[in-house]
Amino acid sequence: AGMAVQVTVLPSPRCLFDDPVQICVAGLLPQQAVTLRASLVDESGELFQAHARYRAGSSGELDLSRSPALGGSYSGVEPMGLLWSLQSKAPYKRLAKRNVLTPFCVDFEVYEGHGDMSHLLGKCTNERWFIGEGVKRISVREGRLKATLFLPPGPGPFPGLIDLYGSGGGLVEYRASLLASRGFVTLALAYMAFEDLPAMPEILELDYFEEAVNFLQKQQQVKDTGIGVLGLSKGADLALSMATFLPGIKAAVSISGSGFNSFIPLRVDGFTVPPHPYDLGRMKISDESGLVDFSDVLDDHRDPATWDCRIPMERSLAKFLFLSGLDDTNWKSDVYCQDAVQRLQQHGRKVEFCSYSGAGHLLEPPYLPLCQASIHKVLGVFVHWGGQWREHAKAQEDAWHRIQAFFWKHL
Repeated sequence: AGMAVQVTVLPSPRCLFDDPVQICVAGLLPQQAVTLRASLVDESGELFQAHARYRAGSSGELDLSRSPALGGSYSGVEPMGLLWSLQSKAPYKRLAKRNVLTPFCVDFEVYEGHGDMSHLLGKCTNERWFIGEGVKRISVREGRLKATLFLPPGPGPFPGLIDLYGSGGGLVEYRASLLASRGFVTLALAYMAFEDLPAMPEILELDYFEEAVNFLQKQQQVKDTGIGVLGLSKGADLALSMATFLPGIKAAVSISGSGFNSFIPLRVDGFTVPPHPYDLGRMKISDESGLVDFSDVLDDHRDPATWDCRIPMERSLAKFLFLSGLDDTNWKSDVYCQDAVQRLQQHGRKVEFCSYSGAGHLLEPPYLPLCQASIHKVLGVFVHWGGQWREHAKAQEDAWHRIQAFFWKHL
Protein backbone atom coordinates (compact mmCIF):
# COMPACT_ATOMS: atom_id res chain seq x y z
CA ALA A 1 0.00 0.00 0.00
CA GLY A 2 3.07 2.27 0.10
CA MET A 3 1.90 5.07 2.39
CA ALA A 4 0.94 4.01 5.91
CA VAL A 5 -2.76 4.07 6.78
CA GLN A 6 -3.67 7.05 8.97
CA VAL A 7 -6.77 7.33 11.11
CA THR A 8 -7.60 10.85 12.27
CA VAL A 9 -10.26 12.37 14.50
CA LEU A 10 -11.14 15.95 13.55
CA PRO A 11 -11.15 18.70 14.66
CA SER A 12 -9.07 17.22 17.50
CA PRO A 13 -8.45 13.79 19.05
CA ARG A 14 -9.41 15.34 22.40
CA CYS A 15 -12.98 16.63 22.87
CA LEU A 16 -16.02 16.70 25.13
CA PHE A 17 -18.16 13.57 25.16
CA ASP A 18 -21.11 15.39 23.58
CA ASP A 19 -18.98 16.78 20.71
CA PRO A 20 -19.50 15.21 17.30
CA VAL A 21 -16.22 14.35 15.55
CA GLN A 22 -15.21 13.55 11.99
CA ILE A 23 -13.43 10.20 11.66
CA CYS A 24 -11.23 9.92 8.56
CA VAL A 25 -8.97 7.26 7.12
CA ALA A 26 -6.27 8.00 4.52
CA GLY A 27 -3.70 5.87 2.71
CA LEU A 28 -5.93 2.96 1.72
CA LEU A 29 -6.04 1.45 -1.76
CA PRO A 30 -8.80 2.69 -4.09
CA GLN A 31 -12.06 0.84 -3.27
CA GLN A 32 -10.29 -1.16 -0.54
CA ALA A 33 -12.60 -3.15 1.74
CA VAL A 34 -11.93 -2.43 5.44
CA THR A 35 -13.58 -2.89 8.83
CA LEU A 36 -13.51 -0.09 11.41
CA ARG A 37 -13.74 -0.96 15.07
CA ALA A 38 -14.26 1.24 18.13
CA SER A 39 -13.29 -0.02 21.60
CA LEU A 40 -13.85 1.58 25.01
CA VAL A 41 -13.09 0.11 28.44
CA ASP A 42 -15.30 1.57 31.18
CA GLU A 43 -14.24 2.20 34.78
CA SER A 44 -15.22 -1.29 35.92
CA GLY A 45 -13.09 -2.87 33.19
CA GLU A 46 -16.05 -3.75 30.93
CA LEU A 47 -15.18 -3.66 27.21
CA PHE A 48 -17.64 -1.94 24.86
CA GLN A 49 -17.14 -2.38 21.12
CA ALA A 50 -18.72 -1.55 17.77
CA HIS A 51 -17.63 -2.29 14.23
CA ALA A 52 -18.71 -1.40 10.70
CA ARG A 53 -17.63 -2.44 7.22
CA TYR A 54 -16.60 0.23 4.71
CA ARG A 55 -15.15 0.58 1.23
CA ALA A 56 -12.57 3.27 0.50
CA GLY A 57 -13.15 5.93 -2.16
CA SER A 58 -11.34 6.17 -5.48
CA SER A 59 -8.32 7.88 -3.91
CA GLY A 60 -8.09 5.48 -0.98
CA GLU A 61 -9.79 7.68 1.60
CA LEU A 62 -12.75 7.27 3.97
CA ASP A 63 -14.72 9.98 5.72
CA LEU A 64 -17.40 8.63 8.04
CA SER A 65 -19.45 11.80 7.64
CA ARG A 66 -19.84 10.91 3.93
CA SER A 67 -19.00 7.22 3.43
CA PRO A 68 -21.80 4.73 4.11
CA ALA A 69 -21.23 1.72 6.35
CA LEU A 70 -22.06 -1.51 4.50
CA GLY A 71 -23.11 -3.38 7.64
CA GLY A 72 -21.85 -4.37 11.06
CA SER A 73 -23.15 -2.60 14.17
CA TYR A 74 -25.05 -0.17 11.88
CA SER A 75 -25.29 0.70 8.20
CA GLY A 76 -25.56 3.85 6.10
CA VAL A 77 -23.92 7.23 6.61
CA GLU A 78 -23.58 7.59 10.40
CA PRO A 79 -20.71 9.93 11.31
CA MET A 80 -20.94 8.94 15.01
CA GLY A 81 -22.21 5.38 14.53
CA LEU A 82 -19.07 3.80 15.99
CA LEU A 83 -19.80 5.60 19.27
CA TRP A 84 -23.55 5.29 19.64
CA SER A 85 -23.53 1.60 18.72
CA LEU A 86 -20.94 0.58 21.35
CA GLN A 87 -22.07 -2.57 23.15
CA SER A 88 -20.58 -4.88 25.77
CA LYS A 89 -20.23 -8.66 25.32
CA ALA A 90 -21.93 -9.17 28.67
CA PRO A 91 -25.64 -8.34 28.30
CA TYR A 92 -27.48 -5.60 30.22
CA LYS A 93 -24.52 -3.30 30.85
CA ARG A 94 -25.04 0.44 30.92
CA LEU A 95 -22.19 2.73 29.91
CA ALA A 96 -22.10 5.52 32.49
CA LYS A 97 -19.28 7.72 33.78
CA ARG A 98 -18.53 7.64 37.50
CA ASN A 99 -15.44 9.82 37.73
CA VAL A 100 -15.96 12.85 35.49
CA LEU A 101 -12.37 14.03 36.00
CA THR A 102 -11.02 11.32 33.68
CA PRO A 103 -12.00 10.79 30.04
CA PHE A 104 -13.29 7.76 28.21
CA CYS A 105 -10.63 6.78 25.67
CA VAL A 106 -12.04 5.31 22.48
CA ASP A 107 -9.69 3.40 20.19
CA PHE A 108 -10.55 3.52 16.49
CA GLU A 109 -8.89 0.73 14.50
CA VAL A 110 -8.92 -0.06 10.78
CA TYR A 111 -8.63 -3.71 9.70
CA GLU A 112 -8.07 -5.22 6.28
CA GLY A 113 -11.13 -6.69 4.56
CA HIS A 114 -14.65 -7.54 5.66
CA GLY A 115 -13.71 -10.76 7.43
CA ASP A 116 -11.94 -11.74 10.62
CA MET A 117 -10.13 -8.51 11.69
CA SER A 118 -6.72 -10.23 11.86
CA HIS A 119 -4.71 -7.63 9.95
CA LEU A 120 -4.59 -4.18 11.63
CA LEU A 121 -3.79 -1.34 9.21
CA GLY A 122 -3.93 1.69 11.48
CA LYS A 123 -5.41 3.14 14.65
CA CYS A 124 -5.85 6.25 16.78
CA THR A 125 -7.36 7.21 20.13
CA ASN A 126 -10.12 9.73 20.82
CA GLU A 127 -10.12 11.17 24.36
CA ARG A 128 -13.71 12.03 25.22
CA TRP A 129 -14.04 14.19 28.35
CA PHE A 130 -17.06 14.91 30.55
CA ILE A 131 -15.63 18.11 31.96
CA GLY A 132 -14.39 21.07 29.93
CA GLU A 133 -11.16 22.99 30.28
CA GLY A 134 -11.32 25.17 33.44
CA VAL A 135 -14.62 23.77 34.79
CA LYS A 136 -14.42 23.38 38.58
CA ARG A 137 -15.87 20.38 40.42
CA ILE A 138 -16.80 21.10 44.05
CA SER A 139 -18.17 18.46 46.40
CA VAL A 140 -21.07 19.89 48.46
CA ARG A 141 -21.96 18.61 51.94
CA GLU A 142 -23.64 21.69 53.37
CA GLY A 143 -26.58 21.33 55.74
CA ARG A 144 -28.37 18.21 54.53
CA LEU A 145 -27.22 18.62 50.95
CA LYS A 146 -25.36 15.83 49.16
CA ALA A 147 -24.42 17.25 45.83
CA THR A 148 -21.65 18.24 43.45
CA LEU A 149 -21.34 21.76 42.07
CA PHE A 150 -19.82 22.40 38.64
CA LEU A 151 -18.66 25.94 37.82
CA PRO A 152 -17.83 27.06 34.28
CA PRO A 153 -14.61 29.08 33.97
CA GLY A 154 -14.88 32.86 34.33
CA PRO A 155 -16.86 35.28 36.49
CA GLY A 156 -20.22 34.73 34.78
CA PRO A 157 -22.93 35.34 35.70
CA PHE A 158 -24.17 32.02 34.33
CA PRO A 159 -27.65 30.46 34.42
CA GLY A 160 -27.98 28.00 37.33
CA LEU A 161 -29.34 24.45 36.98
CA ILE A 162 -30.21 21.60 39.34
CA ASP A 163 -29.77 18.15 37.80
CA LEU A 164 -31.74 15.14 39.12
CA TYR A 165 -31.46 11.48 38.09
CA GLY A 166 -34.03 8.76 38.74
CA SER A 167 -34.98 6.17 41.34
CA GLY A 168 -31.71 4.28 40.88
CA GLY A 169 -30.40 6.94 43.26
CA GLY A 170 -26.78 7.84 43.84
CA LEU A 171 -24.98 11.04 42.88
CA VAL A 172 -24.81 11.11 39.09
CA GLU A 173 -22.45 13.79 37.77
CA TYR A 174 -21.75 13.27 34.07
CA ARG A 175 -24.75 15.16 32.67
CA ALA A 176 -24.17 18.05 35.10
CA SER A 177 -20.46 18.27 34.25
CA LEU A 178 -21.26 18.39 30.52
CA LEU A 179 -23.88 21.13 31.07
CA ALA A 180 -21.32 23.14 33.07
CA SER A 181 -18.90 22.68 30.17
CA ARG A 182 -21.60 24.33 28.02
CA GLY A 183 -21.93 27.39 30.27
CA PHE A 184 -24.36 26.51 33.08
CA VAL A 185 -23.52 26.46 36.79
CA THR A 186 -24.90 23.00 37.52
CA LEU A 187 -25.65 21.27 40.83
CA ALA A 188 -25.93 17.47 40.57
CA LEU A 189 -28.15 16.53 43.51
CA ALA A 190 -28.50 13.13 45.23
CA TYR A 191 -31.83 12.47 46.99
CA MET A 192 -31.90 8.71 47.61
CA ALA A 193 -29.63 5.65 47.77
CA PHE A 194 -26.50 7.65 48.47
CA GLU A 195 -24.28 7.77 51.58
CA ASP A 196 -26.79 7.91 54.45
CA LEU A 197 -29.79 8.70 52.23
CA PRO A 198 -32.07 5.64 52.28
CA ALA A 199 -32.39 3.45 49.18
CA MET A 200 -36.18 3.75 49.33
CA PRO A 201 -37.14 6.77 51.43
CA GLU A 202 -40.52 6.57 53.16
CA ILE A 203 -41.05 10.21 52.26
CA LEU A 204 -39.19 12.95 50.37
CA GLU A 205 -39.17 16.48 51.78
CA LEU A 206 -39.56 19.45 49.44
CA ASP A 207 -37.43 21.37 51.99
CA TYR A 208 -34.41 19.38 50.93
CA PHE A 209 -34.81 20.48 47.31
CA GLU A 210 -35.47 24.06 48.43
CA GLU A 211 -32.16 23.96 50.30
CA ALA A 212 -30.49 23.08 46.98
CA VAL A 213 -32.17 26.03 45.25
CA ASN A 214 -31.08 28.41 48.03
CA PHE A 215 -27.53 27.08 47.89
CA LEU A 216 -27.37 27.62 44.13
CA GLN A 217 -28.85 31.11 44.33
CA LYS A 218 -26.13 32.09 46.83
CA GLN A 219 -23.31 31.29 44.38
CA GLN A 220 -21.93 34.57 43.06
CA GLN A 221 -21.45 33.22 39.52
CA VAL A 222 -25.18 32.41 39.22
CA LYS A 223 -27.53 34.84 37.45
CA ASP A 224 -30.26 36.09 39.77
CA THR A 225 -33.05 35.65 37.20
CA GLY A 226 -34.16 32.24 38.50
CA ILE A 227 -32.99 28.64 38.49
CA GLY A 228 -33.61 25.81 36.04
CA VAL A 229 -34.14 22.17 36.96
CA LEU A 230 -33.98 19.03 34.84
CA GLY A 231 -34.81 15.50 35.85
CA LEU A 232 -35.00 12.01 34.38
CA SER A 233 -37.75 9.54 35.35
CA LYS A 234 -38.49 9.98 39.11
CA GLY A 235 -36.25 13.06 38.96
CA ALA A 236 -38.57 14.49 36.30
CA ASP A 237 -41.66 14.60 38.52
CA LEU A 238 -39.50 16.07 41.30
CA ALA A 239 -38.41 18.77 38.84
CA LEU A 240 -42.08 19.56 38.13
CA SER A 241 -42.89 19.62 41.85
CA MET A 242 -40.01 22.03 42.47
CA ALA A 243 -41.22 24.28 39.65
CA THR A 244 -44.73 24.18 41.10
CA PHE A 245 -44.05 24.68 44.81
CA LEU A 246 -40.77 26.68 44.83
CA PRO A 247 -40.87 30.24 43.48
CA GLY A 248 -37.15 30.25 42.61
CA ILE A 249 -37.58 27.80 39.69
CA LYS A 250 -38.12 29.51 36.34
CA ALA A 251 -37.74 26.60 33.91
CA ALA A 252 -38.12 22.82 34.23
CA VAL A 253 -37.29 19.94 31.90
CA SER A 254 -39.00 16.57 32.35
CA ILE A 255 -37.24 13.63 30.66
CA SER A 256 -39.22 10.34 30.55
CA GLY A 257 -41.31 11.62 33.46
CA SER A 258 -44.93 12.10 34.50
CA GLY A 259 -47.24 14.86 35.70
CA PHE A 260 -47.98 13.09 38.98
CA ASN A 261 -45.92 12.27 42.05
CA SER A 262 -44.51 8.77 41.63
CA PHE A 263 -43.68 6.01 44.14
CA ILE A 264 -42.66 8.13 47.17
CA PRO A 265 -44.84 10.63 49.11
CA LEU A 266 -43.64 14.24 48.83
CA ARG A 267 -44.05 16.46 51.87
CA VAL A 268 -44.69 20.07 50.95
CA ASP A 269 -45.40 22.88 53.47
CA GLY A 270 -48.27 21.60 55.58
CA PHE A 271 -49.47 18.84 53.23
CA THR A 272 -48.26 15.70 51.48
CA VAL A 273 -48.64 14.78 47.82
CA PRO A 274 -49.30 11.02 47.90
CA PRO A 275 -47.65 8.71 45.38
CA HIS A 276 -49.70 7.60 42.38
CA PRO A 277 -51.25 4.21 43.30
CA TYR A 278 -49.40 1.20 41.94
CA ASP A 279 -49.34 -2.56 42.36
CA LEU A 280 -46.04 -4.40 41.93
CA GLY A 281 -48.10 -7.56 41.45
CA ARG A 282 -48.70 -6.27 37.93
CA MET A 283 -45.04 -6.32 36.97
CA LYS A 284 -44.21 -8.87 34.29
CA ILE A 285 -41.03 -10.96 34.35
CA SER A 286 -39.88 -12.49 31.07
CA ASP A 287 -39.25 -16.25 31.32
CA GLU A 288 -36.44 -16.13 28.75
CA SER A 289 -34.48 -13.07 29.83
CA GLY A 290 -35.61 -12.51 33.43
CA LEU A 291 -36.15 -8.85 32.55
CA VAL A 292 -38.82 -6.96 34.47
CA ASP A 293 -41.48 -4.90 32.70
CA PHE A 294 -43.02 -2.26 34.98
CA SER A 295 -45.22 -0.62 32.35
CA ASP A 296 -48.50 -1.85 33.88
CA VAL A 297 -47.82 -1.42 37.61
CA LEU A 298 -49.39 2.05 37.87
CA ASP A 299 -53.15 2.50 38.20
CA ASP A 300 -54.85 4.31 35.30
CA HIS A 301 -53.86 8.00 35.47
CA ARG A 302 -57.27 8.93 33.98
CA ASP A 303 -59.10 7.55 37.03
CA PRO A 304 -60.16 10.52 39.22
CA ALA A 305 -59.27 8.39 42.28
CA THR A 306 -55.60 9.01 41.37
CA TRP A 307 -55.90 12.77 40.85
CA ASP A 308 -54.77 13.85 44.33
CA CYS A 309 -51.32 12.58 43.25
CA ARG A 310 -51.15 15.02 40.36
CA ILE A 311 -48.67 17.86 40.53
CA PRO A 312 -50.67 21.10 40.14
CA MET A 313 -48.25 22.49 37.54
CA GLU A 314 -50.81 24.94 36.22
CA ARG A 315 -50.20 27.02 39.40
CA SER A 316 -46.55 27.43 38.45
CA LEU A 317 -45.13 30.45 36.67
CA ALA A 318 -42.23 28.37 35.33
CA LYS A 319 -41.71 27.31 31.71
CA PHE A 320 -41.85 23.59 30.93
CA LEU A 321 -40.23 21.26 28.41
CA PHE A 322 -41.32 17.60 28.23
CA LEU A 323 -39.27 14.94 26.43
CA SER A 324 -40.29 11.31 26.06
CA GLY A 325 -39.55 8.22 24.00
CA LEU A 326 -42.37 6.33 22.29
CA ASP A 327 -40.46 3.07 22.83
CA ASP A 328 -40.03 3.55 26.60
CA THR A 329 -40.73 0.05 27.94
CA ASN A 330 -40.05 0.98 31.57
CA TRP A 331 -43.25 2.93 31.96
CA LYS A 332 -45.71 4.84 29.78
CA SER A 333 -43.80 8.11 29.87
CA ASP A 334 -45.23 9.32 26.57
CA VAL A 335 -48.83 8.84 27.71
CA TYR A 336 -48.00 10.55 31.02
CA CYS A 337 -46.28 13.44 29.21
CA GLN A 338 -49.24 13.94 26.90
CA ASP A 339 -51.49 14.07 29.95
CA ALA A 340 -49.28 16.70 31.64
CA VAL A 341 -49.03 18.79 28.46
CA GLN A 342 -52.82 18.69 27.95
CA ARG A 343 -53.45 19.80 31.52
CA LEU A 344 -51.12 22.77 31.08
CA GLN A 345 -52.65 23.66 27.71
CA GLN A 346 -56.18 23.52 29.18
CA HIS A 347 -55.04 26.23 31.58
CA GLY A 348 -53.86 28.33 28.66
CA ARG A 349 -50.19 27.63 29.29
CA LYS A 350 -47.74 27.38 26.41
CA VAL A 351 -45.59 24.32 26.84
CA GLU A 352 -42.81 22.74 24.77
CA PHE A 353 -42.76 19.00 24.27
CA CYS A 354 -41.18 16.44 22.00
CA SER A 355 -41.82 12.71 21.76
CA TYR A 356 -39.35 10.57 19.87
CA SER A 357 -40.34 7.45 17.98
CA GLY A 358 -37.96 4.57 18.65
CA ALA A 359 -36.44 6.20 21.74
CA GLY A 360 -36.36 4.38 25.08
CA HIS A 361 -36.56 5.48 28.72
CA LEU A 362 -32.92 6.43 29.30
CA LEU A 363 -32.59 9.58 27.19
CA GLU A 364 -28.98 10.51 27.96
CA PRO A 365 -26.46 13.05 26.61
CA PRO A 366 -25.59 12.27 22.98
CA TYR A 367 -23.28 9.44 21.88
CA LEU A 368 -23.82 7.47 25.08
CA PRO A 369 -24.97 4.18 23.54
CA LEU A 370 -28.49 2.89 24.01
CA CYS A 371 -28.96 0.74 27.10
CA GLN A 372 -32.01 -1.43 26.41
CA ALA A 373 -31.87 -3.19 29.80
CA SER A 374 -29.75 -3.02 32.95
CA ILE A 375 -29.86 -3.65 36.68
CA HIS A 376 -31.92 -1.19 38.72
CA LYS A 377 -29.59 -0.35 41.62
CA VAL A 378 -32.36 0.12 44.17
CA LEU A 379 -34.77 -2.65 43.13
CA GLY A 380 -31.98 -5.14 42.37
CA VAL A 381 -33.75 -6.48 39.28
CA PHE A 382 -32.96 -6.21 35.57
CA VAL A 383 -35.23 -3.65 33.98
CA HIS A 384 -36.18 -3.28 30.35
CA TRP A 385 -35.75 0.38 29.23
CA GLY A 386 -36.60 0.09 25.53
CA GLY A 387 -35.32 1.96 22.49
CA GLN A 388 -34.09 1.22 18.95
CA TRP A 389 -30.40 1.95 18.36
CA ARG A 390 -30.40 4.48 15.55
CA GLU A 391 -33.61 6.28 16.53
CA HIS A 392 -32.55 6.52 20.16
CA ALA A 393 -29.18 8.00 19.15
CA LYS A 394 -30.89 10.64 16.99
CA ALA A 395 -33.32 11.44 19.82
CA GLN A 396 -30.47 11.98 22.30
CA GLU A 397 -28.74 14.45 19.96
CA ASP A 398 -31.94 16.39 19.36
CA ALA A 399 -33.02 16.39 23.02
CA TRP A 400 -29.61 17.66 24.15
CA HIS A 401 -29.83 20.66 21.80
CA ARG A 402 -33.42 21.35 22.86
CA ILE A 403 -32.61 21.23 26.57
CA GLN A 404 -29.76 23.74 26.23
CA ALA A 405 -31.73 26.07 23.94
CA PHE A 406 -34.69 25.94 26.34
CA PHE A 407 -32.59 26.94 29.36
CA TRP A 408 -30.72 29.68 27.47
CA LYS A 409 -34.07 31.11 26.36
CA HIS A 410 -35.79 31.10 29.77
CA LEU A 411 -32.90 31.73 32.16
